[in-house]
Formats: sequence, structure tokens, C-alpha cells
Amino acid sequence: MASYHHHTELPQRKSDIGTLRSLLPFLFEYRGRVLVALGALILAKGATVLVPVALKYIVDTLDGSRHQQVALPVLFLAGYGLLRLAGVAFNELRDSVFARVRHGAMRRMSWKVVDHLHRLSLRFHLERKTGAITRDLERGTRSVSSLLNYMVFSILPTLVEVGLIAGILLVGYSPWFAVITFFTVVIYVVFTMKITEWRMRFRVEMNQMDSKANNQAVDSLLNYETVKYFGNEAFELQRYDRTLRKWEDAAVKSQTSLSALNIVQGSIIAAGVTLIMFLAAGEVVAGTMSLGDLVLVNAFMIQMFIPLNFLGVVYSQLKHALSDMERMFDLLEEEPEIQDAADARPLEVGDGEVRFEHVSFAYGPDRPILRDVDFVIPPGRKVAVVGPSGAGKSTLVRLLFRFYDVDDGRVLINGQDVRQVTQESLRAAIGIVPQDTVLFNDTIYYNIAYARPDASPEEVHAAAKTAHIHDFILSLPQGYETVVGERGLKLSGGEKQRVAIARAVLKNPRILVFDEATSSLDSHSEKAILDNLREVAQDHTTLVIAHRLSTIVDADQILVMEGGRIVERGSHRQLLEAEGAYAQLWRLQLRERQLESEEKALLEEAGTG
Repeated sequence: MASYHHHTELPQRKSDIGTLRSLLPFLFEYRGRVLVALGALILAKGATVLVPVALKYIVDTLDGSRHQQVALPVLFLAGYGLLRLAGVAFNELRDSVFARVRHGAMRRMSWKVVDHLHRLSLRFHLERKTGAITRDLERGTRSVSSLLNYMVFSILPTLVEVGLIAGILLVGYSPWFAVITFFTVVIYVVFTMKITEWRMRFRVEMNQMDSKANNQAVDSLLNYETVKYFGNEAFELQRYDRTLRKWEDAAVKSQTSLSALNIVQGSIIAAGVTLIMFLAAGEVVAGTMSLGDLVLVNAFMIQMFIPLNFLGVVYSQLKHALSDMERMFDLLEEEPEIQDAADARPLEVGDGEVRFEHVSFAYGPDRPILRDVDFVIPPGRKVAVVGPSGAGKSTLVRLLFRFYDVDDGRVLINGQDVRQVTQESLRAAIGIVPQDTVLFNDTIYYNIAYARPDASPEEVHAAAKTAHIHDFILSLPQGYETVVGERGLKLSGGEKQRVAIARAVLKNPRILVFDEATSSLDSHSEKAILDNLREVAQDHTTLVIAHRLSTIVDADQILVMEGGRIVERGSHRQLLEAEGAYAQLWRLQLRERQLESEEKALLEEAGTG
């Protein structure tokens, strides 16, 4: 067991130092404040350490055995009071000066991580759970605050105090006092850290079992009916109890090990203080030390070991904070898969010709998606892509936006390879009406203006008029200030689609992409929105990904994709005459629509009958 613990120890320590090093740039900006806070910390501790010194002089002055005439030591009493006040005042100064450092570092850190997450590729975000990332971010920034708190309010003050006390004992008294103090502190710290490391395993296991038991209980209650169907109440309770027993064992070990830690800490302190008191008492008897000196040494010991009592807690919290921060810095070290080329220039859109030149692409070695796809969308023309799910249609859009890079071939806009231009200028040139319009939980105005946040209200209203949603918005009680529900839930599919069209209009790009923009609509809404799209797409280079063929009969060219290849191409009429895959799809969808309308007619008849 010991050897295993030893092996896991080293890289952990190294990464802790690495993590602390990663934090330094965020603190460097506030270096002036850090120095002032450290100065206040040293002055506060200096005042605290001088309190027992004042006490020594008070005791010596009042000690009648040494002085026949006992006078009230007014000066020392006043000094005692002032030192106590100075300790508090400098502590508060340290806190207020350091507040800006702590919260500033947290803000900078949060900003940097969110900025970095926006730069990471789509692949990263699709593979990671957003919830887990936000938890890492929240824990990470919180841990920055905790770490700085522990450093400035617990660890550094204790180190300064131990140093000052050792210094005073070394200068004013027998060197043995300083030696015993120093060794007591070192033994105390080493034992505390070792036992705390060992105890942390129980704490981790306890938390894991607690989460697991909680999950099991919730799961069995959510599936209440299933449990009842199979009469498995006893089985569920058994499973729950097994986990709770493990939790109980870990909790008991955690508590008993804490008691063991407290006994070890108490023993070390008692041994150190007893040794020092023996030494001091001997010196008082010998006449080399006064009674005040004895009080001073005793006060020093008590004062020093009070903060050390919390060392175990501080150390374990520090370890947790470091591991949380490490996870956040790991996020920051994640390299964006898609980066601008070193010599990337802004895209010159020109007339906006789009060309896919023998493009092949795979999401992974075992998932080839596109194979040798080759087509052109001439300036101002409309090309539609149809085919079954998984044929690679939406992947074309992701490659055009450069969310991924092609494995073979090139994607060109106005003759420029998208890998050679800046991502910002590329995406500014393309507008999209996606299949699933996700809206922000904000006002309708905010959602339309999102395409160009600096647009004037007149431009936003004009875009809404083009998308035929202006009148609907005005009919709402709060008009453009109506708040859309989370993920746009308060608007119907057609209304959300029109907001997406208004956004695309406001952006006014040269190239437009409609990615199955009407797939979730009924035929009445679809017809209205198709008219909108045609209106918007005039004079734009347009790529349409379609599910319903009726939406693209007016396309200049239709590409039929299957298994990542283009199997047919031509106009609607040419493809019907060719009697291939497209003609088959067309007939299938016609039959479906006929059946739908027959069903609708029957239902209406039944309703009136």
C-alpha cells in the first residue's frame, strides 16, 4: 500500500507546482496590490507577535519580587492595547487591498476560459458535456479564490509568525528555545500532511458512495412502476443498502482517522510546549530569565499553535482547490483543432462563387462521411442537396463554415481556399437558416439583432418585415421586448424559423445556407416560409439542404447524395426524366403527401359528421 501511495505522490506534487505556476500570470497584473497586502500581512503579524513582548514587560513591572516599588506600567499597557489594535487594523487593510486581486484574478480567469472554449473546435464541444465543462469552470474559478484565501489568510501568516517567533527566541534567549520550536513545527507539519493525504482517500470514497446511493434511490423512485411490475422492492433496497454500507465504512474511517490526527497533533504540541516550559522554568529558577519571559514564551507557543491546528483542514482544502484548478488549466491547454493559418488573410467574397473540389472527409477513421464530392454553386445561383439521413448533407455546411477541415480536396469561396482565410471573415460572409433554430432566453429584438448587434432598430424592423414576422411581433403585448423562453420554447416552429430568416436578412451575407429550414413545419407554414426564403435568396449564392423535395423544385441544380457520394445531379425536370434515385424519392414523397391529405379529409369529415 505504501509503495503505491509513494508512486502516486510525485507526479501529483509536480502538477501542483505546475498549476500554481499557471496562476502567476493572472496575479502579475496586480503585483503592486500583492506587495502592499504582503506588507500589511507582515505588519499585522509583527504587531501580533509583539503583544506577548508587551505582556512580558507588564508582568516584570508588576512583579514585586524584582522591584520594591510597584508602579502601574502605563506605557506598556497602552502599548499592549495599541499592538492589539494594529494587528486587527493591518489584517483588515490586507483583506481590503487583496480583495481586488482575488476577484480580479477570478474574473480574468473566467473570461479567459470562456474565450478559449469559444475558440475550441465543434468536435470538442460535441464530445464533451456542456454541463461538465461549466462545472469545471465554476469549480476552477472558485478554487482560485479558495487557494488565494488559504495562501494569504492561513499559510503565509502562519509562516511569517513562526519565522518572527523563532527570530525573537533566537536573539533574546537560549538557542534551544528556537531549535525546539522549529523542530516541533516541522514534525507537526510533516505528520499533519502525511495523515491528511492518507485520510483524503476515505473522504473521496465517502463522497462517491454518497452520490451513488443518492442516484440509486432517485433512479428506483423514478422507475417506481417498473420496480412494482417486477416486484423488485427488496432487490432495490438491497442494492441501496450495499452502497450505504460502503459509505458508512468510509465515513467511520474518516472520523476515526480525524481523531487519530488530532491525537498526534495534540501529542506533538504537548511535547514541544512541555520541553520549552521545562527549559524556561529552569532558567527562571537559575535567575537568567524573569517571570515575564516565562509568560512570553508560553504565550508565543499558544499563539503559534492555534493557526497550526487548522493545518489539516487547510491542507486538504488546498489539495482539492489545486485539483479543481488543474482541470481548468487542462481546458486552457486544449489546442483548438481549427486554427487560422499563419498567413491567413480576410476573405474577399467578390461575387460569392462556392466550389467543393473533390472533397473527402471523415469524422474519425471508422466514420467516412464524404467521398470525392465535387460541385460548384455559381454566383447568385441556388444549388440544393437531397438524400437520406447520414448521406453527408449537413457535413457540407460544417465544412463550408470550416468547423472541420477536409481530409482531401478543397472548399473554395471566390477562388480562395477556406483554410487560407481568417475564420472570422469566412463566417461573416455566410448566413444560415438552420434546421433547429436555437434562440437565446432574451427579447425577440435581441435575437434578431444578434446577427449584427450594432444594427439600428429600423434595420432590425426591416429584416423582420422581410421575414414576415414584424406584424406578429407587434401583435404581442410587449412587442419586440417580448422575452423568448429558454431555447426559444415560447415561439412556434414557424415563428422561430422566421426569426432565423430575419437574422440571416439582417446579416446580409453574400452566401446563404438553408439547412433543412422547413423540416419541422406543416405544409401551410412551409409554403409561407418558402416564399420568404425565395425572396431572401434572390441574388445570393445559395446552398439548400433539403428533406422535402417540394421545397427545392426551383433550384438551378439538385445534387442527390447517397453514402457520401453525389449519385445524380441536374434540374428537377432532368432528374425526373432520368428515372433514377431522385425520381423514386419524388414518387415516394408524393404518395406520403397524398395519404396525409386523405387522412386529413377523413378526419374533417368525421368531425363534421
